[in-house]
Amino acid sequence: MNSSCAATFVRSASRKSVALSRPKQIRSYSSLPRPYRFHVGTSWAGKPHDPRGPRVKSSPFPPDSPIGKWRDQMLSKPNAPAGKHIGEDFFYVQDMREKSGISLGVADGVGGWTESGVDPSLFSQALMYHAHRYSKAAWPGEPEVDPTQEYEEREQVEGWELTPLECLESAYGGVLRERNVLAGSSTACVLTLNASNGLLRAANLGDSGFLVIRASSVIYQQRSQTHFFNCPKQLSKLPTSPKRFSRACVDNPSDADLCEMKLRHGDIVIAYTDGLSDNVFPAEMVAICSLVARQFQLSKRTITSVGEQEAEQVSEDLEAQAMAERIVDYARMCMFNHKRVSPFERAAAREGMYFRGGKVDDVTVIVTIVQEAI
Repeated sequence: MNSSCAATFVRSASRKSVALSRPKQIRSYSSLPRPYRFHVGTSWAGKPHDPRGPRVKSSPFPPDSPIGKWRDQMLSKPNAPAGKHIGEDFFYVQDMREKSGISLGVADGVGGWTESGVDPSLFSQALMYHAHRYSKAAWPGEPEVDPTQEYEEREQVEGWELTPLECLESAYGGVLRERNVLAGSSTACVLTLNASNGLLRAANLGDSGFLVIRASSVIYQQRSQTHFFNCPKQLSKLPTSPKRFSRACVDNPSDADLCEMKLRHGDIVIAYTDGLSDNVFPAEMVAICSLVARQFQLSKRTITSVGEQEAEQVSEDLEAQAMAERIVDYARMCMFNHKRVSPFERAAAREGMYFRGGKVDDVTVIVTIVQEAI
């Protein structure tokens, strides 16, 4: 299905998503007087269980444990009908200290561990939990100080700067210390968005990633990191019996690709796991976002109430959420379409392999719309 087909799908699927009274939980990352504001939408869908695959006796994090409570809180966010079934993926979205920016990330647990009786979802959940934990108390850039304060007062500013690479390193260390994660692997993509200067910084390891849309064009897309076809670079934790897992890939956070770029008003940042990039072409993501944005523009023109600015902020939140949901819906549709050439099929052909149609996988998407005060 090409971009025009994607356009047709979105036009019919998202018609009910533009009403400003939509009963969603709203999270507006407004940090005035900081000039940048970020509106975030999240959506996900776990792949259906393969009856031919191995069954894993999993012991998920208990609901009353720190990770379990946080996991359930993240999965209670607005989402498409997929509900809490996120599969082996996970994600986080976190305000940084004093709402100086946001930190967000996605992780894809490596499914090959199921053949060894290991639940891959535990690694990705723990990795994202610790990334959230470390970024919560940190700044996306140098700690902000009030220039009118005395020098001694400025020295007492709490917190520290945390880069995406440092966040990934700290989170990985947390997983290695986590007793409930006996083994596993995961890809990871971690980003910070600075509300003071609009700077995006990212660290990506593996075949998850992100792209930036500006004026209906993809101006940046993170490249995948792989050892060989369909084997991404990954953070790993090996059990105490290494001989049994001698073929596991063990990469370091320092192997991550780093990116730094300045965002502008109207930019759209999409972070995703490979369940999206293996099934949906970048041009189709642009088409979906453009159609959703066009529908919301029509809604914004009808706003005439006293709370116009507040209503517009709510509209931006709903717009980001609608984009995330429509993208995931389209990816799920493409997964089961064997008559359509997918990005994964093309990648396989370049390696001399035969694969037809979409790739059935977990998919997780975080959409961020950037607003700059003028």
